[in-house]
Amino acid sequence: MTQQNIQALTIAGHDSDGSAGMPADLHAFFADGVYGHGILTAAVAGNSYDITAQQVMPPAFIAEQFHQLARDFTIGATKTGMLANDDVINVVANNYDEQIFGPLVVDPVIITKHGAMLLAQSAYERFREQIIPLATVITPNFYEAEKLAELTIANRLDQLTAARQLQKLGAQNVIIKGAHSDTNQDTVDDLVLLKNGDHFWLSKPHIKTNRLNGTGDTFSAIIAAELAKGQDVANAVRLAKNAVYAAIAAPLTVGHQFGPINHWAAQVELGKEAKHNA
Repeated sequence: MTQQNIQALTIAGHDSDGSAGMPADLHAFFADGVYGHGILTAAVAGNSYDITAQQVMPPAFIAEQFHQLARDFTIGATKTGMLANDDVINVVANNYDEQIFGPLVVDPVIITKHGAMLLAQSAYERFREQIIPLATVITPNFYEAEKLAELTIANRLDQLTAARQLQKLGAQNVIIKGAHSDTNQDTVDDLVLLKNGDHFWLSKPHIKTNRLNGTGDTFSAIIAAELAKGQDVANAVRLAKNAVYAAIAAPLTVGHQFGPINHWAAQVELGKEAKHNA
């Protein structure tokens, strides 16, 4: 398969301001040289200040999107984002097939980076039971990892214990994002626990900015894009981490409050990595 034919799929909600959800995923696919498809689960009305309305897609419409993509395209990997309620989770779990849609990267989108719950309890339980076992890779933030693993994370050992618990729930590879290190609050450490039990941390300096919209979406989308290219999980995660850091470090002046990360900067970083590895 030639580079221009590599395809990936996002199953996510659409944010009208373009900073997160499906727009961020498609930006990330493009930045990584992969053609992006999208299955729409919800639409959100908002801007850089706040979100004012949300419309969830009917389950039959979501199922039809799966059906039409499966009829025509060769998809190398898939990622999930916003799965808004019980019905959406159920239809995604019933229609995703790894043989058709490739390995699955699950970005939980159940708790915000500030700790606010995004799913009702019944939907959360369904997500835990139906979606996590499908995950080739799962990328919870700190709060999502605590919730899903049902434990408090206070240090690196707790982080590793939580990741192992998510593997017991069925996820093959686990990345827990956004925990500060035990000794240095100026760095942010992501734990990577691989299917074979090996683990390592990826650390970057903490950047204080209000332009972080789409960070988790982009991270998981680049992992999916790299898996679609045939990259192994460990290297896919390293590439995604470096690209997202570059995107945060060069913020865009878009919107007046909480703005997006810079996918052009991510594209430049991924291009450098590709040349280095050529």
